[in-house]
Amino acid sequence: MSSVLDVVLSSAFLAAVLRVATPYLLAAFGGLVAERAGVSNIALEGQMLSAACTGALVAGYSHSVALGAVCGVAVATLLGVLLAALRLELGADVIIAGIGINLLASGATAYAVYTLLDDKGGTSGLKSGTLPTVTLPGIQHVPVVGDVVSGQNLVAWLAFLAAPFVAWLFFRTRFGFHLRAVGEMPDAAASVGIPVRRVQYAGLALSGALSGLAGVFLSMGYVSFFVRDMTAGRGFIALAAVFLGGLRPWGVFLAALGFGAAEALAVQLGTLDVPPQLVSTIPYAMTLVALAVYAWRRKRRGAAGEVATASL
Repeated sequence: MSSVLDVVLSSAFLAAVLRVATPYLLAAFGGLVAERAGVSNIALEGQMLSAACTGALVAGYSHSVALGAVCGVAVATLLGVLLAALRLELGADVIIAGIGINLLASGATAYAVYTLLDDKGGTSGLKSGTLPTVTLPGIQHVPVVGDVVSGQNLVAWLAFLAAPFVAWLFFRTRFGFHLRAVGEMPDAAASVGIPVRRVQYAGLALSGALSGLAGVFLSMGYVSFFVRDMTAGRGFIALAAVFLGGLRPWGVFLAALGFGAAEALAVQLGTLDVPPQLVSTIPYAMTLVALAVYAWRRKRRGAAGEVATASL
């Protein structure tokens, strides 16, 4: 027990939490933007996977990490637009369309890697490079704080800045007001001249860009190569964080950070004398528990509302 506490209270663990939470945060904010636009983005997993593969391949062949990152985000953005077109233009069920994009991404990335590199596992033989880290001169020598904050990847900083950015976007910009209006009451929004479909297209494109940045981090920040299906369900866990956070930016931030902490704990416990089967289930078990608590709280609020209505 003491060894577990030593791991949890160490600066290395806190730094790992920030690093591991990065893809959850970015993908969760992508899912939040889509939900606020009135279209659930079930394709977060596929968008992350496509961006991770594209980023690693483009960076490896072009020898430009920046170009790889841009292309990865662009592909995920296009998948967001594709999801919008399937839903808004063709009337497809958003759940089925999202699952279809996820399956397409899984197969297409494996095929692309095998075709280009003759490798069924990933791009480990291709030097794709990593995104830069940020070192803070005034903080890096501060005990504990310097070890945790300084030296984090650039995308990790962007992930933590995404919370205030999304909050500002929702509640301080015209686009944010339109986005929330379209998601809550599209007919009423259209009646006052808001271009509903255009706003939803923009929302899903932004959602894809955020999840794409999460995928790029997995293959070019978390490690320096792509591995088949390396997202490992992170997109679905990020979607759970959206609802667990109550569709609010700071609530989603805390939920995603919690899931990141669970995965970081699993990684750290893997170095101790703990059964690996138990360790690997921690992030997924926490997701199920969190969703159960969310459903229970929502049911209680609904029951309280019915009682209040009946008493009137």
